[in-house]
Amino acid sequence: MGHCIICEEDRMQGIRICTSFICISCEYNLIHTDTQEEKYRYYVQKLKPINQQTLYSS
Repeated sequence: MGHCIICEEDRMQGIRICTSFICISCEYNLIHTDTQEEKYRYYVQKLKPINQQTLYSS
């Protein structure tokens, strides 16, 4: 289970990118949204925190 960074719901299925979780519904919508649509910009904004996370190695 994870907390989706796009819809902000707790979901059972999805993918992890670094330490972030994207539910299967949001993943599907993101993949099938044309880059010219306004909704695509919304997804890009919601995904920005993934790029800003600090990763630590041991």
